[in-house]
Amino acid sequence: MPDSGLLLVLSGPSGVGKTSLARQVLTHVEGLFSVSVTTRPQSPQETHGVDYHFVNDETFLTMVESNELLEHAEVFGRHRYGTPRAPVEAEIAAGRVVILDIDVQGAQQIRTTLPQALMLFIEPPDEGDLEARLRTRGRDEEDAITRRLAEARKERLFAHESGIYDGFVVNANLEAAASEILRHINDHRG
Repeated sequence: MPDSGLLLVLSGPSGVGKTSLARQVLTHVEGLFSVSVTTRPQSPQETHGVDYHFVNDETFLTMVESNELLEHAEVFGRHRYGTPRAPVEAEIAAGRVVILDIDVQGAQQIRTTLPQALMLFIEPPDEGDLEARLRTRGRDEEDAITRRLAEARKERLFAHESGIYDGFVVNANLEAAASEILRHINDHRG
């Protein structure tokens, strides 16, 4: 019997390694990493349609109004992000695993709209490790790192108190964390 399709939601603080984990998991299951829509400007290192679908505010709002997004949020009060509904639903219907890397706002919406989704919160081993990861990746100025660390504390607290997550995975080691995610997938599929 072929595996059933599954929406896997990975949430967690910026810099915790959600994208790296998603890529590792996808080497073991048939599926894909969902490409989000964003109003954030495209950086020179990013490719439209691969990293994100970059759109303007008007296009984004039209997508929201026409129910084309499974979830959407404004992040840090600056830019909007969302998950296109049609490709996710088509892949799940085809029996594949679709992985979403979304924040806790989006995860709350997914829990309501697609309660059958597997929702995992990815955590760093500790705050010092998260700070080191944010600094090492070299993408953020000091004020952004401070803001991301403060937001991480709020997200972790929410994740543990909200009850919307099916599990928590500490990403101290990429392979071990990916193996734990794969165990959650297998258990969820029954």
